[in-house]
Amino acid sequence: MSNWDKALIGTSRNFLQATGMIPMLSMAKSTVLISGETGTGKELFARAIHYSGERRGKPFVPVNCAALPDHLIENELFGHNKGAFTGALIEKHGLFHEADGGTLFLDEINALSMAAQSKLLRVLQDQEFRPLGSTKSRTVDVKIVAATNTDLRYLVETRQFREDLFYRLNVLAVALPPLRDRKEDILLLASHCLKVYAKEFGRGAITIGHSAKAKLMGYAWPGNVRELQGVIQRAVAMASGEMLEAQDLDLPESERPELAGPTMTLLSRGVVSDDASFQAMKMKVIEEFERAYLSELLSTHHGNISQAARAAKKERRAFQRLLQKHGLDRRVFSAA
Repeated sequence: MSNWDKALIGTSRNFLQATGMIPMLSMAKSTVLISGETGTGKELFARAIHYSGERRGKPFVPVNCAALPDHLIENELFGHNKGAFTGALIEKHGLFHEADGGTLFLDEINALSMAAQSKLLRVLQDQEFRPLGSTKSRTVDVKIVAATNTDLRYLVETRQFREDLFYRLNVLAVALPPLRDRKEDILLLASHCLKVYAKEFGRGAITIGHSAKAKLMGYAWPGNVRELQGVIQRAVAMASGEMLEAQDLDLPESERPELAGPTMTLLSRGVVSDDASFQAMKMKVIEEFERAYLSELLSTHHGNISQAARAAKKERRAFQRLLQKHGLDRRVFSAA
């Protein structure tokens, strides 16, 4: 087992199913697609794939596709020759060149524009590219590991993602489970983070008290492992004692009252009948919560989708899809 494998901490069945695929994924030359919510550790998983295989002595080059402006994507990925455009005073190698022989990790690939997707597809098909201003193509040997926090099949169906690129990427696929679906790993991860940050802040041995454990286990962790890391880091930095208790953890007291509101509303309406299944009622509660939450956000931000999406910590396109799902028109809230 490599050091990167050891960094992937967890004993839950669904997590072990995912990590158990690493040896096969690292040896295969095919493209790998990692899906999972924000904060589930997709880049860490991608690094484990790279450093567990034959390419571990070559570069691992990560790139956040969402951070690349459309007009710079081709230049960033493929580079340019001197004089290719105004200001191109020297030759610049792109990320595909930098990753030659190794792995190029394309995070948030769902954020690529259709034009960028088209350019990427050609490289994946032919394993060659042409820098800007060049008349010659260059061949590369790059393993592509892509990651998405959005359902690419849905984006394909709604024509926001190229179908041919999806099938090119989705050769070997693995889904990372959210932290709420691997409850048995929460305290294990918290203890690991505790050791890391205690050392970072020069603290002695710190333990987690019973009240803190209960609070950690009772939280839904929408930000997943990344959120857990931040909570433990703040607690270690701010706590004065040698044992963390509930009051040391910067978390909502409980999510149950928030969830109980829609549930009690449904009960009061007589929606819950004797033959209502748990799954059906769960979906009703979720749908009612989503619609109320989105309406409140739009009202607060006067119909401004960009501001509302940032407040919800969701990508703008994903936020728009939620609005479409619930039939909400931002113009109704623009004058609110």
